Amino acid sequence: MKLSLCNEVVRGLGFARQCAFAAAVGYDALEIAPFTLGPDPRALTPRRIAAVRTALAAEGLVCSSLHWLLVAPAGLSITTADAAVRRETVDLMRRLCGLAAELGAPVLVHGSPAQRRLPPGPPARQAAARQRALECFAAAADAAQDAGVTYCIEPLAARETNFVNTVREAVDLVTMVGRPALKTMIDTCAAGTQEGDVVALIERWLPTGHVAHVQVNDPNRRGPGEGSLAFAPIVAALARQRYAGWVAVEPFVYEPDGPACAARAAGYMRALMSTVRR
Repeated sequence: MKLSLCNEVVRGLGFARQCAFAAAVGYDALEIAPFTLGPDPRALTPRRIAAVRTALAAEGLVCSSLHWLLVAPAGLSITTADAAVRRETVDLMRRLCGLAAELGAPVLVHGSPAQRRLPPGPPARQAAARQRALECFAAAADAAQDAGVTYCIEPLAARETNFVNTVREAVDLVTMVGRPALKTMIDTCAAGTQEGDVVALIERWLPTGHVAHVQVNDPNRRGPGEGSLAFAPIVAALARQRYAGWVAVEPFVYEPDGPACAARAAGYMRALMSTVRR
C-alpha cells in the first residue's frame, strides 16, 4: 500500500508548496483534483502540465490519481437529456484520461455527485438517464484504455447522489459497460455511511479485480481516525488481500485547517501501515 493525499485538502498552498508539505509529512503522492490546477482543465497548457510534473518530482512524489473530475467547468452532467452538455462532459472525461497519463497517474476516480444525479420523475425517465450515463462511462473507458489508465466509478452515499450508491451497484455498472479499463473503488466514508461494514466490502470485492483504488476518510467526513470508524481492521483487511494500490486520504472537514488535518492523517495511517507490515 502507498499513501496519497488528495490535494484540495491543502489547496490554499501553491502547487509546489503542496508537494513540499505532502512529502515532509509522509505522503508518497498527491491525488489531484483538476479544478485546483485551473478553472477549466482543458485549458491546461503543456508548460503548466510539465510544471506540475516537475514540482512532484522535486519532492520525490508522484501523481497517484485524479479525482473530482467534473467540478469545473460548471454545468456538466453524464445523465442530462441535453446532448450538447453530454458531449462537453464526455470531451472533458476523455481529456482527463490523457491528463492522467501525462502526469503518470494510473487511476481516475469519478465521484462528481452533482454531475451524475438522476432526474426526478417516473422510472422510465430515470432509466433513460442511466443509459446516458452508461454511454458516457463507455466513452471514458475507451479513452482510458487508449491512454493506459483506469477509470473508476466511485460509489457514493445516498446523501450525496441518487445514482451508484453501493459497491455492488458500481460493479453491476462496470459489468454492463464491459470495458477492461473501467473499474470501481472503495471510499471508506461513503462505504461506512451507506453499507456499514467496510472490512466485509474489502474482503468481498478486492478478490474480484473490480476494485482499483481506495480512499480513506470517516463517515463524519473528517480524516481517518477522527471519528468512530475503526481503520486498523480496514488496513489489516487490505493487507490480507495483498492490496498494492494507492490509499488516498480524502477528508472534507478540515480542523483546525487543511495542513493540520493532512499531517495528522499521514501519521495515523503510516502507523497502521507499519503495523501490518511487521
